[in-house]
Amino acid sequence: MGFIYRDNLPFIGKPDAPTASRPAGPPPLPIDYAPVKRQEITRTIEAVGTAQANEAVTITAKATGLVERINFQEGQQVKSGSILVELDAAESSANISALRAARDGAKLAYDRAKQLIETKAVAQARVDELSKAYEGAEARLRAEQAKFSDSVIRAPFSGKLGLRKVSLGALVRPGDVITTLDDTTVIKLEFEIPETVLSGVAIGNRVTAMASALPGKTLEGTVATIDSRVDPTTRAVRVRAMIANPEDVIKPGMFMTVAMSIGKVPDAIMVPEEALLAQGGEQFVFVIRDGRATRTRVTVGQRLPGLAQITNGLHGDEQVAVTGLQQLRDGARVRPSTPPVSGSPATKSAS
Repeated sequence: MGFIYRDNLPFIGKPDAPTASRPAGPPPLPIDYAPVKRQEITRTIEAVGTAQANEAVTITAKATGLVERINFQEGQQVKSGSILVELDAAESSANISALRAARDGAKLAYDRAKQLIETKAVAQARVDELSKAYEGAEARLRAEQAKFSDSVIRAPFSGKLGLRKVSLGALVRPGDVITTLDDTTVIKLEFEIPETVLSGVAIGNRVTAMASALPGKTLEGTVATIDSRVDPTTRAVRVRAMIANPEDVIKPGMFMTVAMSIGKVPDAIMVPEEALLAQGGEQFVFVIRDGRATRTRVTVGQRLPGLAQITNGLHGDEQVAVTGLQQLRDGARVRPSTPPVSGSPATKSAS
């Protein structure tokens, strides 16, 4: 039995060749797409920072003694120089009285000797000796007065007091914490920015800050200080902004997000945010050319409400898909979505 090889015999199951009435491949996918726009935008960077009081100090005792009087309430606003706590200083007060009397006696003896030296009734050496005695008595009195002043604890600046750490009659020693004092009328907000944007940062730049503890509230301030060094590990620069806090809503230590304008981009390439497709840590768009979608990797820069800046990957004269991104594949055929019926919302499609 023999076989004859023929390469033009029909094959069962083989699809018919494409014809004019049956085009090859799946039909075009209906999508919406929009043109890439060029516009001027304000370049903004975002960072996180920690709020700090304009001035902050821990009030501690400078001398050993019993707490005799407490002249403040927790959370009270106080003026600079206000007496906060008085320690028992009866012994020091008595010493001051004795030393003052000794100083006055030494001064009287010295003054008499100065009068007698003109009549040669007293030697110059005796006058010098009395002068030194008077100076020594004066020094001892000042030392005891300084010790007495340490028993009166005052506010070094105006601000708000924290929690009280001592009670009446308690024995305190040098270094023991009495309370805290913060000036929060102005808040220092410290944050770090990458060195790559340092050229756009200057003293006086406006900043806006928000905190999760203050939902819906935006605070404004200005850059006051830029650190003189770049951190060699993080390649970042520390910046300090000053934010007015008249309502005392910002507390020291609060975590805040900050945004700062660092200049303008006059001809930025912008696409709708819904045109972006994130995959594996990268961003893509589908560019529409000649009825086909081309998957294109892009670099995203500044984001605005509903828009995203593209810094690399587009030229600015393309159209990008804004719907059906999950169904699109590179090279897929597309067509504009069917126009909406009367009364339905308008689409973004462009032909």
